[in-house]
Amino acid sequence: MILATVYDTWAQIGNPTPEAPPVSDKILQLVRYFTWFVLLAGICAIIYAGGRFAWEKWSGGGLESPKMVAGAMIGGVIATSAGTIMNAVIG
Repeated sequence: MILATVYDTWAQIGNPTPEAPPVSDKILQLVRYFTWFVLLAGICAIIYAGGRFAWEKWSGGGLESPKMVAGAMIGGVIATSAGTIMNAVIG
């Protein structure tokens, strides 16, 4: 009896439509700026690591820069797919 009443009450509530908060446009703009900055930082990191790789090859030093290039590439992939990853996690 109680379960049927709860079910009837729950069925009348309905499915509310999502609504954006009042300042969501500013937050989304900030996220877009942050995404742009992350992509720019990744490009700069790859350019720096490539220059360092060339310098290490030319001077005959130890090769540390291939790790930097790989790290920048992996970081770039994660940064650009962050939205997709969050959609998959959140549902």
